Amino acid sequence: MSIEDKQRLQRNDRVTIRTVATHAGVSVAAVSKVMRNAYGVSEALRAKVTEAIEALGYRPSRAARGLRGRSFTIGVLLIDIRNPFLPEVIAGVNGVLAPSHYQAMIGVSDARVQLETSLIESMIDYKMDGLILVAPRLPSEIIAKFAVEIPIVAVGYHDAGATAFDTVNADDQRGAEIAVEALLACGYRDIEMLSLGEREGHQVSVVRQREIGFRRAMQRGGLGSSAPITKIPIAPPKREETMRKFLSRKNRPRAVFCWSDLDAITLLSLAMEMGVRVPEDLAVVGYDNSSTAALGLVNLASIDQSGRELGQVATRTLISRIEGRTSAEHIFQIPSLVSRNSLTRSGNAPGT
Repeated sequence: MSIEDKQRLQRNDRVTIRTVATHAGVSVAAVSKVMRNAYGVSEALRAKVTEAIEALGYRPSRAARGLRGRSFTIGVLLIDIRNPFLPEVIAGVNGVLAPSHYQAMIGVSDARVQLETSLIESMIDYKMDGLILVAPRLPSEIIAKFAVEIPIVAVGYHDAGATAFDTVNADDQRGAEIAVEALLACGYRDIEMLSLGEREGHQVSVVRQREIGFRRAMQRGGLGSSAPITKIPIAPPKREETMRKFLSRKNRPRAVFCWSDLDAITLLSLAMEMGVRVPEDLAVVGYDNSSTAALGLVNLASIDQSGRELGQVATRTLISRIEGRTSAEHIFQIPSLVSRNSLTRSGNAPGT
């Protein structure tokens, strides 16, 4: 730090963006570009500005930024915080925001339209620059109305016809197909899906998209278009009761595809408690490839939709909206299967 800079700080002058620009020997516009992680910023410029910010202890005034129309704050709205998939999405969001000087503010709803709407309105009132909605339950037309006021990207929301907001998804239909194809390849023909109850999802939700993929793959495999799907309640204790009934059925299938690791892991726990061997009596494939699925005691085969990458892509997409893009983008990621012991063990075949 120069003598002039030290003297300025000793006089208790507040460090401004102009102070940073002068210290770094660049323009105010260049400092602004580095702070918002704008496209095309060179590493040399970034290093120079970052060094100046750290040397001067610069902290941008949120109020001043708000007056200029930019608060550098992004709202992230989560619906079901229990899902072990969500930390990966949040990690992806934070990974992109860290070098950009944007900050994420997280709100948690519980799938009630009134609460979800209220949280979005609060984020708008707090002058946030944009919103990432993770698996929202709101109808598309309501999200579109909010998108007139603030840039929005929806993750886990399949509305390719939306024009007012962007969507970022794994190809959930394809993910379900991959799960069924893996079970068929292992020799299983008696396959069922565990999904959520009718009121817990709609056509744009990941749940319904996975059901579509499941039915399509079953039909393609010669197992009929009316493939069996067991609907489970979202809330305990009925959720566990339904799973117990499924496991104790005389006509229980030899293999099951669960819409999410959230329920697949619970199913594995109940199966162990009830003496149902996995995969000898029941093969299980989940969805999300959560960190819990990879634990040795769980060993759950699961469809990996890379939550971290979804979070990263959603954040970059939102920032491009904030920067002025107006045309809608609908981005698909291709999922893959991570095979583990719940699908099949070496030398273990159906019926053996």
